[in-house]
Amino acid sequence: MTQKKYVKLFKEGSAAMKDLLGGKGANLAEMTKIGLPVPPGFTVTTEACNTYFERGRVLWDDLKNEIIENLKHIEDQTNKKFGDRKNPLLVSVRSGAVVSMPGMMDTILNLGLNDNTVQGMIEATNNERFAWDCYRRFIQMFGNVVMGIEHFKFEMILDNLKQKNGVEYDTQLSSENLKKVVDDYKKLFAREIGSEFPQDPLEQLFLAVKAVFDSWNNKRAQVYRRLNNIPDHLGTAVNVQTMVFGNMGEDSGTGVAFTRNPSTGENTLYGEFLVNAQGEDVVAGIRTPLPIKQLETIMPDVFNQFKSVCELLEKHYRDMQDIEFTIERGKLYLLQTRTGKRTAAAAVKIAVDMVESGLITKQEAIMRVIPEQIEQLLHRRIDPEAQIDVIAKGLPASPGAACGKVVFDADEAEKLGKNGEKVILVRTETTPDDIHGIVPAQGILTSRGGMTSHAAVVARGMGKPCVCGCEALKIDISNEEFYVDGRTFRKGDIISIDGSTGNVISGEVPMIDPEMSNEFKKLLEIADEVSSLTVRANADTPEDAAKAREFGAKGIGLCRTEHMFMAQERLPIVQEMILAQTEEERKRALDKLLPFQQQDFEGILKAMEGYPVTIRLLDPPLHEFLPNIEELVVEITKLKIKGGDTDKLKEKEEMLRKVRGLTEFNPMLGHRGCRLGIVYPEIYEMQARAIFQAVVRLIKEGCNVLPEVMIPLVGHKEELRKMRELVVKVADQVMKETGIEFDYKVGTMIEIPRACVTADEIAEYADFFSFGTNDLTQTTFGFSRDDAEGKFLQYYISHKILPDNPFAVLDRKGVGFLIKTAVELGRGQKPKLKVGICGEHGGEPSSIEFCHQAGLDYVSCSPFRLPVARLSAAQSAVKE
Repeated sequence: MTQKKYVKLFKEGSAAMKDLLGGKGANLAEMTKIGLPVPPGFTVTTEACNTYFERGRVLWDDLKNEIIENLKHIEDQTNKKFGDRKNPLLVSVRSGAVVSMPGMMDTILNLGLNDNTVQGMIEATNNERFAWDCYRRFIQMFGNVVMGIEHFKFEMILDNLKQKNGVEYDTQLSSENLKKVVDDYKKLFAREIGSEFPQDPLEQLFLAVKAVFDSWNNKRAQVYRRLNNIPDHLGTAVNVQTMVFGNMGEDSGTGVAFTRNPSTGENTLYGEFLVNAQGEDVVAGIRTPLPIKQLETIMPDVFNQFKSVCELLEKHYRDMQDIEFTIERGKLYLLQTRTGKRTAAAAVKIAVDMVESGLITKQEAIMRVIPEQIEQLLHRRIDPEAQIDVIAKGLPASPGAACGKVVFDADEAEKLGKNGEKVILVRTETTPDDIHGIVPAQGILTSRGGMTSHAAVVARGMGKPCVCGCEALKIDISNEEFYVDGRTFRKGDIISIDGSTGNVISGEVPMIDPEMSNEFKKLLEIADEVSSLTVRANADTPEDAAKAREFGAKGIGLCRTEHMFMAQERLPIVQEMILAQTEEERKRALDKLLPFQQQDFEGILKAMEGYPVTIRLLDPPLHEFLPNIEELVVEITKLKIKGGDTDKLKEKEEMLRKVRGLTEFNPMLGHRGCRLGIVYPEIYEMQARAIFQAVVRLIKEGCNVLPEVMIPLVGHKEELRKMRELVVKVADQVMKETGIEFDYKVGTMIEIPRACVTADEIAEYADFFSFGTNDLTQTTFGFSRDDAEGKFLQYYISHKILPDNPFAVLDRKGVGFLIKTAVELGRGQKPKLKVGICGEHGGEPSSIEFCHQAGLDYVSCSPFRLPVARLSAAQSAVKE
């Protein structure tokens, strides 16, 4: 029986083996396969990681032997020997999860150095400074990543030595200085760990592999996985690769580059590099790097080779690539390529540009953009007309503008954010350990680091504004303040940042809403071509309807008439209608309301000309339009104590009596929806007349309008039959009075379980069904939404009783089953029955996918969710 292999050489793998080799290992294998200059190495697989945890976090002997065997292959390829004094092989040890997790896992460079091999390295390179620099870096990384010694303790030793020698950068330290750093680092290691720094290279390697495996479950990795819905069971691979050195002098360097601009999507090389440096210097923000374009001046041959490699990789992978590279003594090496993280704007532009250049299909372009990312394109920006006080300028690392209180600590940012306060997290540089403070912050500002630093990459992924490398800021963490150009800003002061320009601004600044780019519009046009679901909007005003049309709505799926009753000039008339003692009094009040309603409907129907507009008749219980009981009692008590106006007192007491009479124990299940229309038919008659008179007026103006009257909360066919008769009767009256005929539909909102299971009977009287999934979720679960979300729902989710908030993500097994049942029964009665959804789920990607699978005709959501819904609908069609 063949023994299972847990280790694979790069030359044995390919891009197709991502689940086994992780993203990084698979890409290293693929680059090796196509002949690119990749330093040789091997990958310890994700299966080894999972087995390691199953075995109680222990490396077993067979795995160790397999690692040693593969090390020998690298020794043969490089003519170097691991642990050899004369010609030592040094390796890097990096993690590589199946799903890219930038900055979340741990890396160790220069592994294999010890007191002996450092001497061999000096002799082999004739560069004493370089060898000691590599050794001090290795001790620091190994001590921090593997043994858990805090990073800043090493940095303090380095900073003190630089200060003592009057230099600013570590590149200015001499070999003797670096030798002293190594000695001090080893003493720190011994103090912190209680044993000497390990001198056996194999011991170093096995401890490093263990550390990478363990880092899969460290806090920051778990936070990142939770934020990005990455399964915990995937595990991480470990990549062991021959070291190449960017810190061997002025003909060496290291960098990170994207084949296109990850912020804008522009088709141009974008990235940074440092001369005479190792990789962590670029991403850690320890030195501010140079733009990649300057490589053309400093090392023109290397730049031209790198440019060709970038073009090759992008064509090979058919997507924008994020590439790590090192130049050792004028020779280019590739250390990694992966699909590049990008902003929403860049994702859209890259997808559309690649379609137009023929590199990918329209269907692939649709799948390249994450629907939730689309919301980032609706970022606010600073009003260009505003007078602003720019105090500093950094690198524009992640677009958008933000304003908030200055905070210097990630824990405090998290605390204030949870309390609803807007904060800007200000740091010298961020690390993966700051992620819990980055999540609630409005934006990030750092004084060090470049466009590919941790802060920049994480902020872009989250769609948060970020300004990096703002070197004019002098940050005093201990006193929680920063200084710039003679000015001091303290914790709690308000600042604004512009992640699109790099500006840091004093105080709060006016901002404006964004507009959709041409590429954005083009992508959504492609989405509409691909999708079988129509996307409508929920809109209650002409302004909302116009915005919805701008965002591509193909109609209105829900217009809530009760929102129109709340306007200041209308509320007294509504209250007069509710307090009426007789039907005649009620009709008089309704006659006053009719012109307002008609005007509303004219505006909305006109804004959505040519598309259907579904108008829901009055739904909430009447007491919602009356004053609060507690407030009335207080007012009455004050009037009695002070001997106030008796007429006013009488009026308030009558109001209180009526409010008490209308108040219900469970109003959600009480006298509302069609039940109101049945008991008080004159209310629905007025609304129907307002709709149809608006239709007639617009037809006279030459408008093509398509009204749909929706009866809410129907649970029995007789309710809909009665209300349909009422609406048809009013429509016939208006046509007779005006001499103008018009088309219209009458349907119902399906939002209680009985309606779903008797949908065949209800469909007899319906031209359409629209699922009100907010109430359908409440009635299916027996949850009161406000109480559930406020009291126990988060507990249910955190304790895995429910996978998601069912009011945010549609519950497929329960609510979804009822929807499918209603669709099947309804169309069994009426095969061409139009069916849609108008709850908040209409803008949520997973719920939209369900709607597509269930055979619905449309989804409807708020105007600003329309782009998300349009893209999600298209992706559902592509997946199918």
